[in-house]
Amino acid sequence: MSVYLHDIPLSQARARLREALQDADLWRVLGVESIPLDENALGRVTAEPIWAEISSPHYHASAMDGFAVRAIATNGAIPSSPVTLFIGPEAQYVDTGDPLPEWANAVIPIENVESLDEKNQIVDEIRKPKSIRIRAAVPPWSHVRPLGEDIVATQLVLPAGHALRPVDLGAIAASGHQTIRVARKPKVAILPTGTELVPIGSKLKAGDILEYNSLVLASQIKQMGGEPTRFPIIKDDFDLICEKVQEAAQTHDLILLNAGSSAGAEDFSSKVVEKLGTLLVHGVAVRPGHPVILGMVNGQSSIVPIIGVPGYPVSAALTVDIFVEALIAKWLGRPALELPIETATLTRKLVSPAGDDDYVRVAVGKVGDKLLAAPLSRGAGVITSLVQADGLALIPSGVQGMEAGESVKVHLYRSKAQIDKTIFCIGSHDLTLDLLAQFLAEHDRRLASANVGSQGGLVALRRGEAHLAGSHLLDPNDGSYNISYIRQYMPNMSVKVIALVGRDQGLMIKKGNPKGIKSLGDLSRPEVQFVNRQRGAGTRVLLDYHLDLMKLSFESIAGYASEEYTHLGVAAAVASDRADCGLGIAAAAQALDLDFVPLFQERYDLVIPNEHAQSKLLAPLFDLIMEPAFRNSVSKLTGYDVSVMGRIILED
Repeated sequence: MSVYLHDIPLSQARARLREALQDADLWRVLGVESIPLDENALGRVTAEPIWAEISSPHYHASAMDGFAVRAIATNGAIPSSPVTLFIGPEAQYVDTGDPLPEWANAVIPIENVESLDEKNQIVDEIRKPKSIRIRAAVPPWSHVRPLGEDIVATQLVLPAGHALRPVDLGAIAASGHQTIRVARKPKVAILPTGTELVPIGSKLKAGDILEYNSLVLASQIKQMGGEPTRFPIIKDDFDLICEKVQEAAQTHDLILLNAGSSAGAEDFSSKVVEKLGTLLVHGVAVRPGHPVILGMVNGQSSIVPIIGVPGYPVSAALTVDIFVEALIAKWLGRPALELPIETATLTRKLVSPAGDDDYVRVAVGKVGDKLLAAPLSRGAGVITSLVQADGLALIPSGVQGMEAGESVKVHLYRSKAQIDKTIFCIGSHDLTLDLLAQFLAEHDRRLASANVGSQGGLVALRRGEAHLAGSHLLDPNDGSYNISYIRQYMPNMSVKVIALVGRDQGLMIKKGNPKGIKSLGDLSRPEVQFVNRQRGAGTRVLLDYHLDLMKLSFESIAGYASEEYTHLGVAAAVASDRADCGLGIAAAAQALDLDFVPLFQERYDLVIPNEHAQSKLLAPLFDLIMEPAFRNSVSKLTGYDVSVMGRIILED
């Protein structure tokens, strides 16, 4: 069997693994076991068809409280000419669920009879009459659950390969089973490796990396129906890793070796697989997740597949979705999971390597009749992009990116109902948007936001790609905010502009201000490294306005071209020593324990086209802005002024 040591297309990598599993007789259901029929059977996959052993109901049962009768005996009964039936030979009282007497074939509901005594006088005690009077005939089998109405003995209740739901457990019980034959859960070993890794809860120092990949991977495996085992962290010791892989291979069906697998000094994964078995693939042409390793190692009674999972969280999670889900589905005998696919419109340009299948996490919203996909952060280590993602957009190999406005296929994580309740916000970043999202969730709405800067948000509104945008663009001519830019970027559009907050802008600096930074003038000092916001951001416009007033050139500022897309991104750059300072809001500085030099106060507005401002979708948003609880939460953020919240700035 030849070995691939370079990136190959995803389809070839999958085929290579499947061929190896077929050769090892592992491309099948791994085993079958009998389990009790109880709540623990939920989610298990049937290993064989389930046939009814009894009928349900297994007798003719009354469907009402009333009197069992022969239908023919009621013939002729009408309101003006009632029929009298004697208790015993002609009528018998039954409760719901009682078996019918052998001679009966219908039930008259208790509310449709008149109870009579021996003198044919109406009595109050309906259950102990001598006879009953009826004023309407009943057809045969009315108000009766006949034998086998629900299930008939020997009929198919559930097929093989079916993941059991709560209602399925009831149907199986009703058909006479106490145990059930299900596919054995595949056992998956997850081995995190790396000297830099530390357990969750550790006190961190520089260079430490929290090991949470195994937690995510194990949860994915469990959700797929497998049985995960998380091994303790293994240090970067080749012999030790080999030992632990061999140990895992004795008792597991699959090994996920979460280690660095790119070419380099600590590329242990491929070397481990080569020593213990056969290396099938090293590198798959898919992003994120390039350095994937596929192989087979020797287990106790058979060979065991092993997957070298990249260390970056997004790459690791995507690798499990791409390779492991289909494998576990085969081992359980169920269909592989297929996410619903919809065509959406991209909100901004994407650049993609031509040789790779490129999976892009996107926020998804429906604006009017248009389904939109806003790309999220592309970093392979940005696990929050997985949390925020509503779906995956696939840019196939051979395509070198896509332009804004182009159609793209999106594999949806969320239902259409959830997307229909999503308020799509594109524009400037602000911490209040996170609070908005939290409070809106309590009002049956989702807020999906993408940070593209204030100008980018106005352009998105003009193109019909968002319900609203956050904006804080300063007009240098008169000191006003947003209005002139709305006229420029959204001509002839009717909009509503609502003030959300006033906020302090200033310089975020290291604790103790070691470089003595006090004003924008200090940015031109050669020893000061600055970090900027992206072009089109309101903070960038504010900075450029004041630099122009000061006659301070952009070229004189080290780091002016270094960009971040959020205030927290700027704060993180300063906190991590990538920069000495950056312009942003006070709340972001406080969040990362930075000092703050206040310089300006600005107004942050919500810009909403009138067609959306008048919609039911956004109604809870306007209610929320007026809620004292929401205002109070925002007021607790450092540097925020809520006195302007809800003020109508423009409505036309």
